[in-house]
Amino acid sequence: MDVDSPAITGQSHGSQKQSVLPEVEIFCYLLVTIFLIDQKKLKEAKACSTAAVKRLQQLNRRTLDFLAARVFYYYSYSHEITDSLADIRGTLLALHQTATLRHDELGQETLLNLLLRNYLHYNLYDHAEKLRSKTQRSDSHSNQQLCRYLFYLGKIRTIQLEYTDAKECLLQAGRKAPASARGFRIQCTKWAVIVRLLLGEIPERTTFMQPGMRKALRPYFELTNAVRIGDLELFRHVAEKSSSVFTADKCHNLIVRLRHNVIRTGLRNISIAYSRISLTDVAKKLHLDSATPVDDAESIVTKAIRDGGIDASVDHSNGWMQSKETGDVYSTQEPQQAFHSRIAFCLNIHNEAVQALRFPPDAHKKELESAEKRRERQQQEQELAKHIAEEDDDEF
Repeated sequence: MDVDSPAITGQSHGSQKQSVLPEVEIFCYLLVTIFLIDQKKLKEAKACSTAAVKRLQQLNRRTLDFLAARVFYYYSYSHEITDSLADIRGTLLALHQTATLRHDELGQETLLNLLLRNYLHYNLYDHAEKLRSKTQRSDSHSNQQLCRYLFYLGKIRTIQLEYTDAKECLLQAGRKAPASARGFRIQCTKWAVIVRLLLGEIPERTTFMQPGMRKALRPYFELTNAVRIGDLELFRHVAEKSSSVFTADKCHNLIVRLRHNVIRTGLRNISIAYSRISLTDVAKKLHLDSATPVDDAESIVTKAIRDGGIDASVDHSNGWMQSKETGDVYSTQEPQQAFHSRIAFCLNIHNEAVQALRFPPDAHKKELESAEKRRERQQQEQELAKHIAEEDDDEF
């Protein structure tokens, strides 16, 4: 008996080892990866997440879809913080292909966002747009993944100069994001502010005064103030002062684009304040620092008149700009356009709310059952009426 007992114990341990569910195993991988990241053991976390992904590639269970999505996220995050995102791009593409073939919709959403983040990390906006345009997306099953997708799409549209679509995507991502995701909402607000400035709009002051976001948005508030005033010198000062912040947010190139908007705003303010002003004074007020400021001022004014930015004319012989009298704004189509944009915004919110409605499962079957009961009740009432009528005939 003493000799056989170790063998039995070994068999029991072997059976326990074989009875471990894959879901439990992957969940342990996930917990260990998160713990290692919290402990700043990045290399170990990277190795653990890689082992978890390799193990997932050997399994094909629908019950692992939600856990696999979280594992893929930390797999990409561990490589991002170790500056090795380019090494896993091929693996992410293969995983996305597998998720598509298995109809793993949550895995498809997660991996698509990870691939877009991978491309945008290295400023490969063309590659990201090609991947996004050729990928079929179903209805989103995760609000977080939808917010990330809208944010990445907004960044792509901004680089492609499609500012209107970019603004809608970024604002929608910021609205849908949970209140606890403060960092994500700050990034959405930063990009949305720049896009609105590029569109010629001035964000409201309350945008920069949101709780917990005031300090992070301070450089963008100063930038907005410079664009609103149209002071090119102040704009240069803010751009140089906060260049490190703009570079870290990867929007320094967009700040360079804003220079034209600052000049256009300053020129509009000059045309409103002066009925006639020389081009030399225009160059001084705009703080043009080129070799030929007067010629540059003349070309800027001419282009603004051609684009409809200001209502004025240029007297080339005398070298001045003649502003025309401003008429009644209500006699133009601007109020109609403003109301149209607001109504379209409200209708879009209504349509999104209707699409986001959720109904309890098998709700239509309950209606069918109630209809069947109604028919039975009507049939019973008819039979009871016939029975009463027959009794009356017999009595008569």
